[in-house]
Amino acid sequence: MSDQPPAVRSWHAVAESRDEALLDALLADDVVFRSPAVFAPQEGKALTARYLSSALVVLGPSLRYISQWHDESSAVLEFEADLDGVYVHGVDLLRWNAENKLVGFTVMVRPIRGLQKLVELMRRQLAEEA
Repeated sequence: MSDQPPAVRSWHAVAESRDEALLDALLADDVVFRSPAVFAPQEGKALTARYLSSALVVLGPSLRYISQWHDESSAVLEFEADLDGVYVHGVDLLRWNAENKLVGFTVMVRPIRGLQKLVELMRRQLAEEA
């Protein structure tokens, strides 16, 4: 894993620790988050941090990154998780700037049953944080 770009290493540190301070340091002010559950892109650091923090609470206990591909400014991280007995398989698409801060974070999830469970749990988590 030593050949990982700094932004990817930083994301893995966030995912493992669920440390919001690390997340804040990783996100660019103009970052855009795209979710399979929300039609419109979520723009800005505060909104992106809210969604990612919630996702780490929901997925965190069973989140496993199983593969990844990257170049100098983007990466695809394949993951699996188990949400209350429902299998979730997906990818995180990361893009970063010259300062190694994330400017784009897109999540894609399958199968539909896994997406439905993720949406249900995310809705609940976001409501608890509001």
